[in-house]
Amino acid sequence: MGTGAPPTERARRAAAKVVEEAAADPRPIAGYAGLLATYGAGSVALVALLRRRARGFRGLRPLDLLLYGLATEHLSRLVTKDAVTSVLRFPFTRFEGTAGAGEVNEKVVAHGVGHAVGEMLTCPFCVAQWIATGLVAGSIAAPALTSAVVSVSAVARLSDYLQFLWSYAEDKAG
Repeated sequence: MGTGAPPTERARRAAAKVVEEAAADPRPIAGYAGLLATYGAGSVALVALLRRRARGFRGLRPLDLLLYGLATEHLSRLVTKDAVTSVLRFPFTRFEGTAGAGEVNEKVVAHGVGHAVGEMLTCPFCVAQWIATGLVAGSIAAPALTSAVVSVSAVARLSDYLQFLWSYAEDKAG
């Protein structure tokens, strides 16, 4: 009914095949696995630490979702694209050029796990998951502080959108 090998030997062979295929893949698979493990372990730790406090947590209301979404979008672009925060990305990236509105384009230059970290730190969509998790956990652990951070970030992002709208209107009028 099987290959004749015991289940542990089949599992060892299957694992060895996955490791061999991952080693041949040009992407930093081990780095991605490390980031996923870190996010997962951190999320589990947050749940364990905040379990008692979260009992009264009702979830985010629609307006909260909008504000947290704006804050997450603002903070994720701040971390991944802002010229001033390039110091955070510098160990993993190199400057390629400006991207307008205080943002930069950077190329990931690190290898292995560092490459995976560099990819994450230059991807606003990737970092947004981590930031959103932190903001929601913060709304349970330190609601007043988190509300202040969300408020400042959401207002800053709305201001950015109004700046872009103003520039667009000027261009159309000129």
